[in-house]
Amino acid sequence: MKLRSKKKEPNISIDEMYELTEELVRRNEQIRKISGDYTIIQFITRGEGPGIRVKDDLIPNVIIWIDPIPFSSYADAYTTGVHVVITKTRSFAPDTLDPKIKHYNRLAFVLADMEAADVDPNSYALWLDNQGSLAEGVGYNFFIVSDGILKTPGDKSILQGVSRATVIELAKNMGIPFSSEDIQPYDLYTADEAFLVSTPFSILPVTKADNRLIADGKPGKITNQLLAAWSELAGVDIVDQALQWDKRKN
Repeated sequence: MKLRSKKKEPNISIDEMYELTEELVRRNEQIRKISGDYTIIQFITRGEGPGIRVKDDLIPNVIIWIDPIPFSSYADAYTTGVHVVITKTRSFAPDTLDPKIKHYNRLAFVLADMEAADVDPNSYALWLDNQGSLAEGVGYNFFIVSDGILKTPGDKSILQGVSRATVIELAKNMGIPFSSEDIQPYDLYTADEAFLVSTPFSILPVTKADNRLIADGKPGKITNQLLAAWSELAGVDIVDQALQWDKRKN
């Protein structure tokens, strides 16, 4: 679904965006019944223009897009965990592009994924920031647990994802100690637990980093507690949903 506004601003209120999104969901209900669920993405472009020039008369496009969730690509990982590889490829430095901007300049994503796949074909890529600290993944944030403390990189060079904020809020409600700080690769290698967070899968345990086992190589206790709390918050058993739709497709 694509709309055109008449001003440089999107010219659409939050309520209108909500109503249009609900309409798109209704129009595609038959797809959700087949796929199990889908993500909804709302984004705005600067509008069509000559090359990369930005002019006052450009008309922004407001786009609402849905995409089936690929449950089969990660359903088993809730019990086995995923592998991550720390790549040399890095995202934009914060003094070049504000990391708070969620943009679609994804060349670095592709390069990092290719680099990670060379090390471990089924791995997820993790970036370093320009100071050599761990930052984020290509479309997901990450956490570690050390000595009972939940830790995640500070927000100076990462996208402050909604899923990241959800985990932090759940941890506070559950009384889990939390820290936002610089995290080195060594901290990940020696962590008791680690996991990734993103909208489609919510939380995925990490059991190996750069071909090194994280602790005993199994999803950790706090990771599973947070995942269970997220399921309760959403009113859906996240793991069971993924496993059930994975079975249907296979």
